[in-house]
Amino acid sequence: MNFPTPTQVKQVSSSELSIVWSDTHTSPFSMKRLRDECPCAGCNGETILLKSYRPPDPDLEVPGRYELKGIEQVGGYALKFVWADGHDTGLYTWEYLRGLCKCTECSLDRKQK
Repeated sequence: MNFPTPTQVKQVSSSELSIVWSDTHTSPFSMKRLRDECPCAGCNGETILLKSYRPPDPDLEVPGRYELKGIEQVGGYALKFVWADGHDTGLYTWEYLRGLCKCTECSLDRKQK
């Protein structure tokens, strides 16, 4: 399967990011949603050798938690966001990011599958 890839990643405002995909779809994201949905093990947990790790609830009041400081592309498959609170370990794959899109078109697509 040839999955769409980002052709443009743009910080629209201090609280919103936009991704334009190779299939011309545009996904709007709030910084809060991106940070709260961080896929790293420290934020989202993980299971290794049948043992599950569940991280403690995050401190939502940490200064800089929702302030984006940078974006780095990782290979040809993911983005890494650097947050002002120092967090930068989440790798947001193209599929994961597209799955986070809450627009009407993507929501309908997910319901049909």
